[in-house]
Amino acid sequence: MRDDVVGRNAVSEIGSHLKKNAVGLGGAVIMSAALMGPAVSVYFNPQVVASGAGAATPFVFVLALVIMLIVASSIREMASELPSAGSFYTYVSRGIGPRSGFVTGGLMFVAYALLVPAELALIGFYSSGLLAGYGIQIPWEIISAVFTVLMVVLSLRGISGSIKTAAVLFSIEVAIIVLLSVIVLARGGAHGITVAPLNPASSPTGLSGIALGMTFGILSFVGFEAATTLGEEVREPRRNIPRAILLSLLFVGVIYLFCTFAEMIGFGTSPDALKRLTTDPAPFTTLAKTYAPWLQILVGLAGISSIFAVTMNTNNGVVRIVFAMGREGLLPQRLGHVHPVRHTPNVAIWFVAIFSTVLTFGVGLLAGPFNAYVYLGSILTLAIIPVYILTAVACIRYFARAARQKRSILRHVVLPVLGIAVLAIPLVGQLYPVPAAPLSFFPYLVLLFIVVMAVVAYSIGRRRPEVLRRAGTVMATGEADDASVETPVASDPTEQALA
Repeated sequence: MRDDVVGRNAVSEIGSHLKKNAVGLGGAVIMSAALMGPAVSVYFNPQVVASGAGAATPFVFVLALVIMLIVASSIREMASELPSAGSFYTYVSRGIGPRSGFVTGGLMFVAYALLVPAELALIGFYSSGLLAGYGIQIPWEIISAVFTVLMVVLSLRGISGSIKTAAVLFSIEVAIIVLLSVIVLARGGAHGITVAPLNPASSPTGLSGIALGMTFGILSFVGFEAATTLGEEVREPRRNIPRAILLSLLFVGVIYLFCTFAEMIGFGTSPDALKRLTTDPAPFTTLAKTYAPWLQILVGLAGISSIFAVTMNTNNGVVRIVFAMGREGLLPQRLGHVHPVRHTPNVAIWFVAIFSTVLTFGVGLLAGPFNAYVYLGSILTLAIIPVYILTAVACIRYFARAARQKRSILRHVVLPVLGIAVLAIPLVGQLYPVPAAPLSFFPYLVLLFIVVMAVVAYSIGRRRPEVLRRAGTVMATGEADDASVETPVASDPTEQALA
């Protein structure tokens, strides 16, 4: 999602268009890459993956990259045909129907809404541990509260996304983690260089451990789809959006592989070393202390900066969705209020802030701040996976009917089906063998949400189909998009009644 909260020109009636040719290919790549948050993922996801996959953790990231490249194939094909700010909502609505589009929009909303409190809990946890290393004891709750206030203040002042600023911060963040990884490998790590981390047989629990670790492998790539929301603003969208998706995935995927491999070499692959890794709250900080003490402060600052950048970008997107839903009458209209001076959606900002605060401190105080990140991250990943699956189905159907003259068996049948199949890996890993509670409950929680959304979609569709289409759009991207409210071309008979 774009990280610009609706400003002067974005607060407009349905059917208005965003500024065209405002972003080039480079900007689109940076947008997707920055939202993936490489430093956040490298700092905090490998130790969770290692709890299941052990020394094979880098292999999990390789597998996750392959899976996401396959999944991205369907998204790229739909983006080239239907470039739109509606993103996944548009693809699914046009390929399957508005009911499915509505569910897609709801799942996207949940995924991004949960990412904000997950990151706020994480930034408190990480910053508190970092300061403790310098003898400064500040509870994580205070730090998370400070960053929550900062998030709200910046939003109320009308913070807007700057591609140039994002590029600078992203470059610094990547440079620091790559530099530390180079130093670790140059010094031979704990016990020398070995290819064991790239061998799936290094997983102590076999394929089940790899499958369980895939949840956080995929979580590390969530955000790669951000460029799809630039359908109205990027130059040559049919060409540049698919390219941006591919380039950002490859770029960030290589970073993940290199850094997680260096991390595993730095800690070592023995059972004792793996235990130290999985129980370490900040493994990259430990690597800096061990191999490059002079980098320690920079590693810490890069982590904090990366976490907060992801938090702000995601918060701005969620605020934008809530604001638009209030403006369209899908939520209380007060949420669609705009500040008369700053022209910011101030009521929506406060609403999202309260929601995020309740989850951040509610889950954080009950389960611990890092567990809040793990639990909320697991749920949002399980919510986004069905979005990817629905898009693959939409790709198959759209090119089988509406765009049959362009159909390719490989791109529009084989790869989408393969994408659906490989996405079953993390889903199966969450079901069997049954993970410890509460992780074991999360798939059923997401399934319940899907069922509820489907019932709501059916009910609204029978009474007010135009509301159904509009709701799905704003839940997905925070704006009503003209292209997304057209009659679906390739829909089931049950869906056609809504068109």
